[in-house]
Amino acid sequence: MKFVLATHNQKKLAELQKILSDFGVEVVTEADVGVDVEVEETGETFAENSLLKAKAVMEATGLPAIADDSGLCVDALGGGPGVYSARYGGEGLTDRDRYMLLLQNMRGQTSRAAHFSCCITAAFPNGDVLQAEGQCPGTIAFVPMGDDGFGYNPVFFVPEKKRTFAQMTAEERVEFSHRGNALRAFREKLAEYLKGKKDQRE
Repeated sequence: MKFVLATHNQKKLAELQKILSDFGVEVVTEADVGVDVEVEETGETFAENSLLKAKAVMEATGLPAIADDSGLCVDALGGGPGVYSARYGGEGLTDRDRYMLLLQNMRGQTSRAAHFSCCITAAFPNGDVLQAEGQCPGTIAFVPMGDDGFGYNPVFFVPEKKRTFAQMTAEERVEFSHRGNALRAFREKLAEYLKGKKDQRE
C-alpha cells in the first residue's frame, strides 16, 4: 500500500517511513506523485487540521493520504500558540523568529509548563478515516539550546532528559516525542485496519 504524506517536510517523511516500513507501507511525498496541494488550516483543533490536509491530498491523488498537525501548547499562554504554532507572530517569520518571540512573550513567567501535541490522520479513497493523537510534556527553556530538528525544538526542554528537543538525536525524539507517540498509536490502528481489510477479502 502506498500513502502520500501531506507535507514537504523531509524530516517528517523520514520519521513516517521508519515507523511504517514494518507493514510494507510505502510513504511518498506530494512531489513524488506530481501534486502540490495548499490547504488552508481553518480547523480549531489539531485533529480538524490534519483531517483537512489528509482529505485534500487524498482527493488530489486518488491515493490514501497521511497528514499530521502538531503544535506547542504553553500553559502560561492559555494553551497557545497551539494550532497557530506554525503561524505564530504572522507570515514571513523563520523558526528562530517564532521561538524567540515565544521567549519574549514568556518573559517574567514563573510557570514554564508546556506540552507538544500531535494528531495524525489517514484518509482513504473509500471514505475511511484513521486518527491517532500523542503528547509530550515539558517546559519552556529560558534560552535556546541545541540545533537539531526544527520548529520550537531549541526551547522545548524535557526535564526527564535534561535536554531540549534540539539537543537530542532524531532517534531519541521519536522514542518519546508527541509525534513518536502519535505514530505508535497510529501504527496500531493501521495494523488493525489492514487486518480487517485482509479478513474481508478472505
